[in-house]
Amino acid sequence: MSELADFLRDTGLNHLDLGQGVMLVVGLVFIYLAITRELEPYELLPIGLGILIANFPLTGLTTFSESSGYQESGIFGIVFRYGLSYWNFLPPIIFLGIGAMTDFGPLIANPKLMLLGAAAQIGIFAAFWGALATESLGFGVSFTLEEAAAIGIIGGADGPTAIFLSAKLAPELLGITAVIAYSYMAAIAFIQPPIMKLLTTESERKIEMKPPREVSQREKLLFPTLAMIVIILVVPRSAPLISMFMIGNIFRESGVVPRLTSTASNELVNIATIFLMITVGAQLSADTVFDRTTFVILVLGLVAFCLGTAGGLLFARLINLFSKEKINPLIGSAGVSAVPMAARISHHMGQQANPRTFLLGHAMGPNVAGVIGSAVVAGVLISRLPLT
Repeated sequence: MSELADFLRDTGLNHLDLGQGVMLVVGLVFIYLAITRELEPYELLPIGLGILIANFPLTGLTTFSESSGYQESGIFGIVFRYGLSYWNFLPPIIFLGIGAMTDFGPLIANPKLMLLGAAAQIGIFAAFWGALATESLGFGVSFTLEEAAAIGIIGGADGPTAIFLSAKLAPELLGITAVIAYSYMAAIAFIQPPIMKLLTTESERKIEMKPPREVSQREKLLFPTLAMIVIILVVPRSAPLISMFMIGNIFRESGVVPRLTSTASNELVNIATIFLMITVGAQLSADTVFDRTTFVILVLGLVAFCLGTAGGLLFARLINLFSKEKINPLIGSAGVSAVPMAARISHHMGQQANPRTFLLGHAMGPNVAGVIGSAVVAGVLISRLPLT
């Protein structure tokens, strides 16, 4: 009987507390939404599984310890240490895969759409300054410059960029900022439409746009090459993300390395996604989540995402004041970096207003510009703030 009592004392059930129980339910909710509602399943499913792993007592899967001649660490502790916190190589690999799957054609065909992607980055700066002002506003929490930058990047709606920046500047916030960024990306179909209706008129939503012109292979090869050279020369700290993004796209558009393109856009990015998403979810232990700081970050992230959407919409309307050929302002909301979900929402809202309006091709322009914009902003923030 004493051996049985010792065994029961060593079970996870005996060490499970209320906070961990709640987080296990949260993990199951993520899994449910990914499987039954198909809300960003490639992100929410592994994140949900990571949340479960992080809140099982006594597993040691997320720990990392290292000393002279001795090391005892869990697999996800090692992945977090070297894949994110220390070497931070997983987000650039994701960008390589995204680049190999991206078509720059709509952006090249209509370069002014790049301005919409830039305008949508306003959410990043609003959340950054909001995070710095939380203590003076009476929220009872304060953030350093580095932490404010990690919170602000949520407004870019770009999960890999949020992870990359947080791991560089504020690794203690990595799990929270990454999951909030991906959660808002998954909820984009609920967050953006009300803002789009509020900030545009019905007649604007009905605007029909001409199909984008055909873009030559030469243009598709010159654009990522020149963009990589110019951006990295101006913002060197954006190189890990921008270079991999453009390299993946050059693989795609060259047409001479189909195996490299296939590997980058399939096997490699899938492997990186598995470890990245599970490891991010595994950072959400109960003691990390249940405090006032997490709630404040949640609110700031939502505000940033909404302001980014609004910035793109309003700037599209501003362009129409000076342009003879009107653009449908709905594509401005795609300036956030949630590829391709934001572009699909723009197209869907346009179809609701006018079934003859086809916006998907046009919306991919600011959508891709948003990816580039958020990576550039991340590089600027990293270059201007001291590394932890």
